[in-house]
Amino acid sequence: MKLLIFGATGSIGRHVVKQALEQGHTVTAFTRDAAKVDIKHDSLQVAEGDVLDAAAVEKVVPGHDVVLCALGAGRKGGVRAPGTRNIIGAMDKAGVRRLVCESTLGVGDSRGNLNAVWKYLMFGLLLRPAYADHVDQERHVTESRLDWTIVRPGAFTDGPHTGQYQHGFSGTDKTTMLKISRADVADFMLKQLTDETYLHKTPALSY
Repeated sequence: MKLLIFGATGSIGRHVVKQALEQGHTVTAFTRDAAKVDIKHDSLQVAEGDVLDAAAVEKVVPGHDVVLCALGAGRKGGVRAPGTRNIIGAMDKAGVRRLVCESTLGVGDSRGNLNAVWKYLMFGLLLRPAYADHVDQERHVTESRLDWTIVRPGAFTDGPHTGQYQHGFSGTDKTTMLKISRADVADFMLKQLTDETYLHKTPALSY
């Protein structure tokens, strides 16, 4: 498939790019700084631009089969929601239907999966702007007319790519570890290319 990856040089996006190329896909990596793309591959094209620039996003979307969104903005937020809104608008104009968007465990009906530390200290205080950004991001996606899947991973680790994890568990489940490797988040996002189980759904993801 022809894939367009936003947030391609971020901690999740770089794994999505790497694994997508390994799987034989043709990839366009959209990034603010092309110099940060450290992968060289015949099937990789780099598009430099700012996701907050609607015109730049509209320029790159046409011709792709699937868009994968792995935008990040650290603790401050302010990029995921407006950037995703631009992506959705560009996809509508270009007639590209399939969107796989990375969010976070704890948004919406997955809030019940969190322990007290994540609920009240991390998302309630330290990461409040980032959490709000994810909430708005998900709203843009779910209100769109696209064929979307929102992936809600637990806290990221630098562990290996295992392909072994829990996904799609209920919002009341308390048995998971609330963490998953970045490589396995990428693995699950790419699985959505050929599996419609979670079409228009928000699967949670954790060990």
